[in-house]
Amino acid sequence: MKMPSYFNFPALDVSVAFPQATPASTFPPCASDYFHFNDLLKPEEQAVRNRVRECMEKEIAPIMTEYWEKAEFPFHVIPKFAALRIAGGTIKGYGCPGLSIAGSAVAAAEVARVDASCSTFFLVHSSLAMLTIALCGSEAQKQKYLPSLAQMKTIACWALTEPDYGSDASALKTTATKVEGGWILDGQKRWIGNSTFADLLVIFARNMTTNQINGYIVKKDAPGLTVTKMENKIGLRIVQNGDIVMGKVFVPDDDRLEGVNSFQDTNKVLAVSRVMVAWQPIGLSMGIYDMCHRYLKERKQFGAPLAAFQISQQKLVQMLGNIQAMILVGWRLCKLYESGKMTPGHASLGKSWITLRARETAALGRELLGGNGILADFLVAKAFCDIEPIYTFEGTYDINTLVTGREITGFASFKPVAQKSRL
Repeated sequence: MKMPSYFNFPALDVSVAFPQATPASTFPPCASDYFHFNDLLKPEEQAVRNRVRECMEKEIAPIMTEYWEKAEFPFHVIPKFAALRIAGGTIKGYGCPGLSIAGSAVAAAEVARVDASCSTFFLVHSSLAMLTIALCGSEAQKQKYLPSLAQMKTIACWALTEPDYGSDASALKTTATKVEGGWILDGQKRWIGNSTFADLLVIFARNMTTNQINGYIVKKDAPGLTVTKMENKIGLRIVQNGDIVMGKVFVPDDDRLEGVNSFQDTNKVLAVSRVMVAWQPIGLSMGIYDMCHRYLKERKQFGAPLAAFQISQQKLVQMLGNIQAMILVGWRLCKLYESGKMTPGHASLGKSWITLRARETAALGRELLGGNGILADFLVAKAFCDIEPIYTFEGTYDINTLVTGREITGFASFKPVAQKSRL
């Protein structure tokens, strides 16, 4: 078949092809803080929010669609991220910022407001890998690793999930065998964000002597270690998820995390990270609303802006109400954590409910943008896809409801009850 002469012409710039509305590369102002949540923040927390928002709108918004489409990470912006001084979040000392839990949460939300992939990159590096070293590592490990991680001169990943064990992570089968001077790790990990380029890999494996889960710090390019990029994702495409394969990887005793002696020890980390994950969909929903709010005022049909139509206003207000409730649940989680009252059930209910509302908000936003609701140029389509992995990781919606269900009823229902045959 002979193609037309213009078949291979580059696509029109979206601002030329569709001049009636502004694409997300010029990010809309924040219009989603309807109940003035910002007034609840301390001045230093507001300062964190403002500098993260400015960086994301200026540095990431213009390039995020390109990198999302290519499924590549914009490594050139890591120094810009480092300058924000949010890596390490709530960790005090060792060059870390020592933010309040609320300050760290709003930083996560502001990153996700523009791009959820970048917020996931931060979450893995800071709220999982760095926090594991801070809470479970030796003093020598903290001194050795945390300063460069805080400056983002080195990047870390956190490897718990395996091909056969996702929700059932405590049954993982990667092994750690004690040898003279260290440990030998064998096994496979999957879905590990940042792993393809991480300098340090925090790996969880089963101690073959105790049969308990232990933690280890593995360096990139360690003999026997290979990491390959997972392809064909439809969400969080900028995140570089990898398959990790370990064949007799030696880890010296100095890199065994002394504070991880059972699976329960991971809960110290997951308690904080689950709060941070809950704030990702809050930020993502804020960005969707902000984009729709501007778009409906700019886009005209039937001789009037879409914002003038009742059905558009109804959907927009439903989105806005969702966001106010999500923010307040997230805020309460922060306060419960600060007071030492937050339970696993609290964190799980917050994460599961907030992601459910974010899913609804993304669907409404997609409807409001019509055909442009399936173009990443206008943010909402990208966010619509990005909420799906967030709904699933750090405990699926269903698993998190069961965590809360166990707490309020006293009955664990994760496994089917064994049925006796009547025959």
